[in-house]
Amino acid sequence: MARIAGVNIPTAKRVPIALTYITGIGPQTAETICEALNIDRARRVNQLTDAEVLAIREYIDANLTVEGDLRREVTMNIKRLMDLGCYRGLRHRKGLPVRGQRTHTNARTRKGPAKAIAGKKK
Repeated sequence: MARIAGVNIPTAKRVPIALTYITGIGPQTAETICEALNIDRARRVNQLTDAEVLAIREYIDANLTVEGDLRREVTMNIKRLMDLGCYRGLRHRKGLPVRGQRTHTNARTRKGPAKAIAGKKK
């Protein structure tokens, strides 16, 4: 298994697909990396040479924020919003949808399981 940015990427998959296993690299960025380093998209990870794997590692380190650094950055951004007390920060703090979705019905992913209302009968 090739280890890039602290992640063991699968060796049997094509290079652009395998790169998406790294947090912060999506399909578009993976294609961009392959294009910049002249790596054929049809090649598998186990067909890469050590020099190519090293080139991918160096490219990611130099140009992208991935894995732990990206997670830390996102967490700090959310924490900043919460500390400011802005609307989005309050929604994060309360565990409600942040981007304007309705909550009268739905939103069960954010709100958790439905709670029965005591004293209410059909």
